[in-house]
Amino acid sequence: MTLLITLFAAIVSTLVWYNSEKARSLKISTLMYLFWGASLMWMVDAITEFIELKAKYFTPSAADMLNDTFLGLSVVALGLVIWIVVILVKDPNGVVRKNIFSK
Repeated sequence: MTLLITLFAAIVSTLVWYNSEKARSLKISTLMYLFWGASLMWMVDAITEFIELKAKYFTPSAADMLNDTFLGLSVVALGLVIWIVVILVKDPNGVVRKNIFSK
């Protein structure tokens, strides 16, 4: 479930990056790379778990699926927080700088 959530976020952020020039100026590529990195990490985790558990890998308990869902949503939220911090520090459109110096 974690892999599916981060993979979906990676695909959506890639489509937004590809289709929008404004998104590229807002450093959406940082968000895209974070989500693709997380997806790759969860893919390696899924492969190693499958090697260990074999067929039992495909029958997780409801509690495990709920935990994986919360973990996937937490990873997406953390990626968004990191992206917001990058936006505020880099300030690509000069909005933060303009508001600070106008006072």
